[in-house]
Amino acid sequence: MKKILFASAIIGATALTITAFKPASTSPDKKPATAPAAAPAPRFAKWTLDKTHSNVKFTITHMVVSEVDGYFKLFDGSVENTKPDYSDAKISFTVDVNSINTDNENRDKHLKSDDFFNAEKFPQMKFESTSMKPLGGNKYKLDGNLTIRDVTKPVSFDVTYGGSVNTQRGAKAGFKAKTTINRFDYNLKWDRATETGGLVVSKEVEITVNVQLNEVK
Repeated sequence: MKKILFASAIIGATALTITAFKPASTSPDKKPATAPAAAPAPRFAKWTLDKTHSNVKFTITHMVVSEVDGYFKLFDGSVENTKPDYSDAKISFTVDVNSINTDNENRDKHLKSDDFFNAEKFPQMKFESTSMKPLGGNKYKLDGNLTIRDVTKPVSFDVTYGGSVNTQRGAKAGFKAKTTINRFDYNLKWDRATETGGLVVSKEVEITVNVQLNEVK
């Protein structure tokens, strides 16, 4: 009798086990329910400038017929955003005027003088963003206030987003920003006329800023 009871208990336990692991039957007209995908959580990001892989350049027309290029050796900047498309980005950028370099020592001294930047009195140029508007694709319009010498004026940059990549040290992102300003608007008013009446140094200055950003962890 004990053997019979023991065998019955084993058979019953086996039946329960099989039932517990048996897949639930589904109707051919219905698919198994799936949980809705969770929306991505808002993400705050702060970025610093990778100065080794960034640069600040400018180009100006000389004697009407040619161009002179220059750059600044020292600069700094930061970016903060919460939206993945950077549409709420807050950008701050500074440039050390005394670090200007056009590969001509005498010209660089002249540019630092009161004829142009007056670097002794106004050693920094500054930019503070007011908006970052996506235009579609990888294009943006960046608006902000640019300060040169003691003048602050609104300026717009055409921005191209180069993309981002994750590394062992954190995310990296790249941007290229371009604009053209009238240097006379910022009291960089030195000028001389050529024999044909044009300016030795044009009013318009093209500015190009290439930046690589490192995400702050």
